[in-house]
Amino acid sequence: MTASDVTIREAGPDDAGTVRAMVQALAAFERAPDAVRASEADFRRALGSDPPECRCLLAESAGRPAGFAVWFFNFSTWEGRRGIYLEDIFVHDWARGRGVGERLLRHLAGIAVAEGCARLDLWVLDWNPARTFYERHGIRHMEGWLPYRVSGEALTALAGGG
Repeated sequence: MTASDVTIREAGPDDAGTVRAMVQALAAFERAPDAVRASEADFRRALGSDPPECRCLLAESAGRPAGFAVWFFNFSTWEGRRGIYLEDIFVHDWARGRGVGERLLRHLAGIAVAEGCARLDLWVLDWNPARTFYERHGIRHMEGWLPYRVSGEALTALAGGG
């Protein structure tokens, strides 16, 4: 398989099972195989809503899923324009080193440019060897920015004022 053997297409609700399986493979790669709570039904709903809750690009080779990129539009108050947040990008072991990730990333950058987006944002685990891949493509680590998150019981408590 070479990069030219790979097709990139937008995933739809009928691809929910494939997307869910790839998310599970990503979780295993990220050393959290039991962390995925999203079901196939969740992906069917998210990809099929109007507008879609998230979007997904599927990379395929000979009809076999090779990788994916899940993304959504965000908005920059400083730029006054929307951007793209790349939630996850993943390439199966058998397809790594063959240009699949680059094809996905370039395709997504093309969407960002075509949609007039100001930027493309993503988070990368500090141990992930793909960091050099991202840096090679002009994606820079944002020094000084720290990720924060609230979820679960803490989110519920925050919403209730308690």
